[in-house]
Order: sequence, then structure tokens, then C-alpha cells
Amino acid sequence: MRSLRLDTPKSLSQRVMLRLRQAIIDGEFALGAAISEEMVANSFGVSRTPVREAMGQLQAQGLVVIRPQVGSFVFTPSAEDITALCTFRIALEPKAAELAFRHDGDGAIATLSDAIAAMEPAVEARDNIAYGRADAAFHEGLFAHCGNRYLAESYQLVSGRVAALRTNLTSPIDVRTRSSFDEHRKLLDLFARGEFAAFEATMTTHITNSGVVYAKALKVETPAN
Repeated sequence: MRSLRLDTPKSLSQRVMLRLRQAIIDGEFALGAAISEEMVANSFGVSRTPVREAMGQLQAQGLVVIRPQVGSFVFTPSAEDITALCTFRIALEPKAAELAFRHDGDGAIATLSDAIAAMEPAVEARDNIAYGRADAAFHEGLFAHCGNRYLAESYQLVSGRVAALRTNLTSPIDVRTRSSFDEHRKLLDLFARGEFAAFEATMTTHITNSGVVYAKALKVETPAN
């Protein structure tokens, strides 16, 4: 595993949490993997207290499962979790896009365009981490510009899990094909033209396809567990 360096000027537990969060999202810790508080504390050069506090924050975000007297583990979604997560996204993302278009259309288009610009070299390099980060930036951009903090905060409840599933499960496929990249370009085009009926249909298909990949991967991994 890469060195876990701290470089964000926040409280110690917050800094630990943010670094662990990114490590989970980037796949440094696999889904279901155990996370040793002692190992993390030693790697960061801190006591176990801020690590324990960080684990609690990550559990609240749904990224970590803490089993008393057993240990802490990266989350592993069930089939029901995947269905619920996709349904949640399908309900929220098209509405966020419509609000973003009305509230700050130019800013949203710039953010989405930057994300797509970062996707293309990631596809060429087959860099699933870079692609996953750009993919996450695209979807998060809709909420960043929607002008409704309640909608944005609702998405933040699941954004970490979505990003982790994306990097671990769909991005390795996406960087081998251009289908996801082409879908994002189509979404940007529809957004820029304000065609939200078509945008919603395309986004629904896009999210549903991701859910199918998650479900297939879950079926493969379940017997081994």
C-alpha cells in the first residue's frame, strides 16, 4: 500500500478520515477488507484515538462497518443495497441537473467539461483510478451547482460509496471500453441544450447499467466469502 501521508490542514481525526476515505475510494483497501487501527495509527504516526474517531466518521458515511470485538472493515454492499442506491441516484441526479442548469448553467457546463477532459486520457492510459475520480467529479458537479444545499447534502450521504463502487467495479471496465465515456459526453450535450427529458432517460440507463455491473461482481465475490 502507498504511504498514507497527511497534507490537509484539519483536525487530526478529520485528516485521518479524509486520507482513509480516499484510500477506500481509490481501492487501496478492497471492498470488505479489514482495516487495522494499529496499522493505520503506525502508518500515520498517531495514537489510535484519532484513528478510532475517523473510523466512526467513515461508518457514518457508510464506508466502514465496525464490528465490536472483531474489527473494522470496508463496506460490502448487498444486492438490496445496490438496488436502493441506484434508485436513490436515479431520483436525485436528473433533478439536480435541471436545477444546476437554471441556477448556474455556465459553471456546471465548465465543471462537467473539465471532468470529461480528464476522462479521455484516463481511458487512453487505462487508469481506472483517474477515470473513477473524473467520473465522480462529473456527477458531483451536478450537485455542486444546483443551488440547493439539501439536495447536495443528500447526495453526500452516498457519494463515498458510489465512488468506491465505481473505482473497484465499474472503472476497470470503463477504461477498457469507451461506452461510459461516450455516455458522459452525451449527458453533457443534453445538459448544455437543456433537453432534460432525454437527459433523465440517458442518466437512468447509465446508472442502471452501473447497478448491473455491481450486482454481477457481487455474485462473483459472494461464494468466496
